[in-house]
Amino acid sequence: MGQPERAPRDTVIARFNAVSECMAEHPLSPSTEPPRRPTDRLFFALLPDAPAAAAIAELANRLKAEHGLKGRPLATSRFHVTLHFFGDHVGLPHALVDGLAAAASALRFAPFDVVFDQAVSFPGRPRKRPFVLRGSEAGLAALMDFRRGLSEALVRQGLGELVDDTFTPHVTLLYDGQLLPPQPVGPIVWRVNDFALVDSLIGQARHVPLARWPLQGASTPS
Repeated sequence: MGQPERAPRDTVIARFNAVSECMAEHPLSPSTEPPRRPTDRLFFALLPDAPAAAAIAELANRLKAEHGLKGRPLATSRFHVTLHFFGDHVGLPHALVDGLAAAASALRFAPFDVVFDQAVSFPGRPRKRPFVLRGSEAGLAALMDFRRGLSEALVRQGLGELVDDTFTPHVTLLYDGQLLPPQPVGPIVWRVNDFALVDSLIGQARHVPLARWPLQGASTPS
């Protein structure tokens, strides 16, 4: 995978504006109340490269058939590892995005590998339990270090109240009513070369990567 260019903060804001324009199919009249329901869910994420995403999709379909699951596997474009979650918002919170972009740009960390070699259900809601990929401590050690560095970058940017110390790295395959115990699977491995700020468009089952930051330099935050 080619290494993407670092996105400056003004570019991130421009992309946010573009998403807003695309979503506004019917402009509000001056007398119309703005929508009150959240429209945008923001998070930092790792996105698998194309071969890894295809392997995850193949595994999801195979496990669905093996266990007689009724849930539909997620679209390949939606496979991800959530690093930090920043809440649901009515519209795009530009001040928050600006701060997130500054924190992301300040981080220095070398590329690393992740290994996911176990499938298991999380409890969740009875009819919508996440069926996910997980990994061993050894296979995800570098990811844990990277996530700590990103947390520290957020704190330095004054966004410490958004940092959740609880982190269970996983890739959601699908949602189903069954609660399946852990089972080993052929490892899904990819080299993490960047991370992304993702806008999940609520109710549309669509993820929009708003900006991506390449990993480079020493494996320590600046």
